[in-house]
Amino acid sequence: MDQEKLEKPEPEISSDEEGEVHPTPRVMPIMPFSDLVLFPRIILPIVVWEEPRQKLVNDVLFQDKTLGVLASREEKPAGFGPENLYNVGTAAVILKMRKPEDDSIRLLIQGLYRFRIEEWVGFDPYYAAKIIPISEEYEPDQETEALVASVKGMFIKMLEMSPYLPAELGALVKELSDPRILADITAGSLNISKEEKQELLETFSVKERLRRVLGLITRELEILELGKKIQSQVKGEMDKAQKDYYLREQIKALQKELGETDERTREVDELEFRLEEAGLPPHAMKEAQRELARLKRMPPTSPDHQVIRNYLEWMIELPWSVTTEDNLDLAQARQILDEDHYDLEKVKKRILEYLAVRKLKTDMKGPILCFVGPPGTGKTSLGRSIARALGRKFVRLSLGGVRDEAEIRGHRRTYVGALPGRIIQSLRRAGSNNPVFILDEVDKIGADFRGDPSSALLEVLDPEQNFSFSDHYLDVGFDLSRVMFITTANILDPVPPALRDRMEVLELAGYTEEEKLEISFFHLIPRQLEAHGLTPDHLEIPRETVRQVIARYTRESGLRNLEREIAALCRGAAREIAEEIKTHVVINPEDLTQYLGPPKFLRESALDHPEPGVATGLAWTPSGGDILFIEVLRMPGGGNFKLTGQLGDVMKESANAALSFIRARAPFLGLEEDFFEKADLHIHVPAGAIPKDGPSAGLTLLTALVSLMSGRPVKQGLAMTGEITLRGHVLRVGGIKNKVLAAHRAGIKEIILPKENEMDLEEIPPSVRQDLIFHLVDRIDQALDIAFPSGP
Repeated sequence: MDQEKLEKPEPEISSDEEGEVHPTPRVMPIMPFSDLVLFPRIILPIVVWEEPRQKLVNDVLFQDKTLGVLASREEKPAGFGPENLYNVGTAAVILKMRKPEDDSIRLLIQGLYRFRIEEWVGFDPYYAAKIIPISEEYEPDQETEALVASVKGMFIKMLEMSPYLPAELGALVKELSDPRILADITAGSLNISKEEKQELLETFSVKERLRRVLGLITRELEILELGKKIQSQVKGEMDKAQKDYYLREQIKALQKELGETDERTREVDELEFRLEEAGLPPHAMKEAQRELARLKRMPPTSPDHQVIRNYLEWMIELPWSVTTEDNLDLAQARQILDEDHYDLEKVKKRILEYLAVRKLKTDMKGPILCFVGPPGTGKTSLGRSIARALGRKFVRLSLGGVRDEAEIRGHRRTYVGALPGRIIQSLRRAGSNNPVFILDEVDKIGADFRGDPSSALLEVLDPEQNFSFSDHYLDVGFDLSRVMFITTANILDPVPPALRDRMEVLELAGYTEEEKLEISFFHLIPRQLEAHGLTPDHLEIPRETVRQVIARYTRESGLRNLEREIAALCRGAAREIAEEIKTHVVINPEDLTQYLGPPKFLRESALDHPEPGVATGLAWTPSGGDILFIEVLRMPGGGNFKLTGQLGDVMKESANAALSFIRARAPFLGLEEDFFEKADLHIHVPAGAIPKDGPSAGLTLLTALVSLMSGRPVKQGLAMTGEITLRGHVLRVGGIKNKVLAAHRAGIKEIILPKENEMDLEEIPPSVRQDLIFHLVDRIDQALDIAFPSGP
């Protein structure tokens, strides 16, 4: 299309006998629409996306800002064509233009006058046609005045009953005196079809156009009055269910008559259908139906619309009645537990007992177990193995660092972006109401101004309450009694007593050297070979090599560091094989330095040369048991007593109690009564960067002091633990299994224990008990006789 055709001067204006203005034909760019009919004097916003249309807009903005608007008869896949467009349209002027960041052009246009297409003169890049402006016939008479009055009255009456038209439109219509403007304004405000609007646009007689507009307003008014009449008739005659159904059908009928979409109706119907299929218990169904009724009455633009929809989605997707079937074959369950974990007989026995009772009593509540032990002992993986043995879904929730109570109980729906708590979220992901639920690191929960999450867990982990656990977001009870909750912790001290009381505690102590050796060949080595792309044909690690790795490169209760060292061996072998240095690698004990570097631990190095003033104690930490060397030094002074090594208050009190006992019993111990008046004593516990506390080092502190004062070393290969009293008694302490295993790892041969801890020896593996000599004492004198065989 030639640009010159768009740059013609303004058309000349001629006048007929009646004074009507008739512009002469002119060329105008045409913008077609599939669903838009523009009336003269009507202002409408439009959005232009297509590049040809945007070029049209840019061109007319540099001229007279005028373009033609045409409607299409029907939308075709191939796009618009002259044969598909109506012949009568409206000339429009661009009032405002804005270009947002989404590459579109937003226009505000106003209709000017009707026109008829005389001839198409251009098609690329946009349509252009020669148009003939249409003069509107208008003869003022009484009939026209009567039609104007009727249209105004009926339209204002319709505004009062119509829910979709603004009331301010009535004031505008009252002020209109020109019948042409009145006909176009009211026609553009009616919710009628495109075809009916086009018919009004092509009605050039003002009087005929007023008649048609009056008929359409009358029809709309009849529909509104009919709806109002139906409401008044059925009110009080139907129960709630019938009333809700009838009103829904009425809305559907009215929407269909008005040409409104029924997409929202289908959406609500789908939610209602899914809600009926979800299997909610009666109390939850009642709440969900109440919210669904609110959703039906609420317009989609309301802020609460999406909130209610999200709530119903959560209610529908929760596994209210979805339960997986338990595997009650005890032999198979035992086989699965043995495949996944070596030893841990106490835990396996408890799981098999639960299955046995479950087999006899099908409605048994899920137990609340707590696995306590050092890191790396398999607490979390044991939960996964239990889920596999039971045939249940597995869910893990880490509580480490959780400080907000809403993480457990959820947020109330009044908050923006509210969600259920992580308990309910995890059950939704699991898809069943009886999974094995691991609450990891329950001893790492914190509390601050947002609440105490451990208090929120009191209801979750109580079999007498959790059958109706109330999440703040759902606000209805959810049954957690079928869930098998398993919590894990390194130590129980930080766990609040009320929460600890709700759980059955099962301790997982560290592994012995023999257990680590078996686990390495059953689990760790095969897993690392697969992880590094190796097979047993590529790499061979003899048992003695693994034993040396355990003894000289790791000193832990768990297995994580051992697996890292085995992974280092696999990496070294993989490099040699990849570089084609070897095809089969055998790593012997003497080769470990090449792959792992120098040994990290030298066993018994501190015990080879006993010295006066040094005693070996046993300690228990969150990472397992450990040995503790307590050193005492005497210096000239005036009776000062110094303690170092980052000791806690309880441990300092034990040191003072030991010193007081020695001073009171000095003659019986072969010491001078004034030994403390002319000297200063300094007690130091190495590894000063690690905090130490507890009463169990009291016996070791006393023995180290006696050793220094008497000048005799403590018996070689001896370690001890126990709390002391000023009367000379040795009291019970905790963590015996972990302490004994640590002593065994360190090469200790004899251990002094309180007599009250005799029952704890049953938990020590037989292979460890055979390698150690246990001395059970209840008085300090007995312990000193063992520590100093040549006499006190």
